[in-house]
Amino acid sequence: MTEVRFYHLTTRSLEDALPTMLERTVERGKRAVVLLASEGRAEELADRLWRFPENGFLPHGTVKDGYAEAQPIWLTDKDENPNDASYLFLIDGAESERLADYELCSVVFDGRDETAVAAARARWRRLKDAGHRLIYQKQDENGRWTAQAET
Repeated sequence: MTEVRFYHLTTRSLEDALPTMLERTVERGKRAVVLLASEGRAEELADRLWRFPENGFLPHGTVKDGYAEAQPIWLTDKDENPNDASYLFLIDGAESERLADYELCSVVFDGRDETAVAAARARWRRLKDAGHRLIYQKQDENGRWTAQAET
């Protein structure tokens, strides 16, 4: 079963936290799909990644860039894995029917949005019932992740 990590944002925005998470993914030699609710949102985050890190480059692409198979990070609104990624990031409530295709799935949600928190809790229950290994992490006051629960 795929390991699923829930990342509860409390002090940093998604736009600030996700680039660092993706940078670590690439440093580990892994590929990622970032699944979002809309193509527009994928393009917004891709634009943010062009400016991260400040003195470096985080390789990524979207449907507008093309060449998905060559992209270490693929941002999309489609439930697809065109870059043969082993990590999946679910953003803004996006859902995937393909969790089994990945070794790790990260569900990143805004803890200041009660609707997002309720949806994450419901997803946790569904995935627990399906037998996935789950880890819940929350940001501390300094923006570092701390493990809060594991099943």
